[in-house]
Amino acid sequence: MQSLKRPSFLSSVLNAFRMPDLSRKLWFTLLILVIYRLAAHIPMPGVDRTALDEFFKQQPLLGMLDLLSGGAMSNFSIMAMGVYPYVTASIVMQLMIPIFPKLQELQKEGGEAGRQRLNLYTHIMTVPIAALNAIGQALLLARGASGKAVLTNFGFDRPELWLPTLATILTLTCGTMFALWLGELITRDGVGQGISIIIFGGIVAQAPQRLGQLAATNVLGLVGYIVIAVVTVVAIVVVYEGQRRIPVQYGKRVRGTRVFGGQSSHIPMRINQAGMIPLIFAQSILILPGVIASYFTVSTNDSLRAFAIGFAGLFDSRTSTFYWLMYFVMVVGFTFMYTDITFQQQNLPETLQKNGGFIPGIRPGKNTEKYLMAVLRRITLVGAVFLGLVALLPFILRDVTESSVMVITSTGLLIVVGVVLDTMKQLEAQLLMRQYEGFIR
Repeated sequence: MQSLKRPSFLSSVLNAFRMPDLSRKLWFTLLILVIYRLAAHIPMPGVDRTALDEFFKQQPLLGMLDLLSGGAMSNFSIMAMGVYPYVTASIVMQLMIPIFPKLQELQKEGGEAGRQRLNLYTHIMTVPIAALNAIGQALLLARGASGKAVLTNFGFDRPELWLPTLATILTLTCGTMFALWLGELITRDGVGQGISIIIFGGIVAQAPQRLGQLAATNVLGLVGYIVIAVVTVVAIVVVYEGQRRIPVQYGKRVRGTRVFGGQSSHIPMRINQAGMIPLIFAQSILILPGVIASYFTVSTNDSLRAFAIGFAGLFDSRTSTFYWLMYFVMVVGFTFMYTDITFQQQNLPETLQKNGGFIPGIRPGKNTEKYLMAVLRRITLVGAVFLGLVALLPFILRDVTESSVMVITSTGLLIVVGVVLDTMKQLEAQLLMRQYEGFIR
């Protein structure tokens, strides 16, 4: 018998372009990405380009955020925040569900209407989060580097600045909601998960330019980066696809003369169920102490200024080993926390018991829950340590390549690989469905 080979991503895309309906979805997705990239190059008014470039050279963390926004932040465009306020709102909503009983009821018993209501709440929460992010980014740029403001028409201290300040906040917030709307158009009428595709497009858009910069400044560094990136991508794919399958048996039920159930199945427990969310959590928290300390580095009090400078140095990713150690520890901790929360929300033991399912050799109920949690924590340890090592990738690359230019960050690599794998699975499912339809006809 001739074995069937799984088609590659490229062959799946080529086959999809040969089918009119799938081709239309793919072209629509590309069109939306082009619109998003064009909007990402529309700059905000009142930005000093020279001061902005100097500020980015002094703040390497902004360079990492700029890479994830596809260059929109380095231009300080109307799309500078991208869809990350929505990602933050989604994470906050997932953490709130176990706390508030009404949200739990919507998730468990609300069905499709409940999921739509939760999605509506997430969209509403995105607006204030985007506005707060806009204020934070604008204040940071208005402060500037070396006393030179990047954003000259933003501030709350003078009445003549109130109107342009409000316009800046509204424009950046609307930019986020526009990006979110584009992503939802892709989800509805295109291919793939729209928000992930938007983030993916922003990440890969900057890669050619950064590869050119690295090649021009450090050829050996470029070779080292490519080798490490390829090894990392392979490892991400292995961990992303890795899972522990827990066997499940369903009991037989007799209704009249018919027998239902009795089949065997399994619960797939992925090694990395948290994705890149622990990396985003850890980065967000580690940014805060350095930002707060930086406001006191210009204090007239010598003791306070010296303490602020030393404290800010601990959270400087360019020079501090403490920063990277804390980054690793926090990523591992957040991976366990987020995995536990999402697993408890699924309530698998109760669902199995309601449907007459059980794990062979394990009693239903509490024993099943303890067994699944024990298995989950063992495999999560592997995923957590792996994510921690991925978080250290910029630190490793900086020493190996001897360059501060990052083509794609560790978080970016996780997103890119995850989006490619998910999109490939969707394309293969669509192709398989259409082939079966043709066979039936």
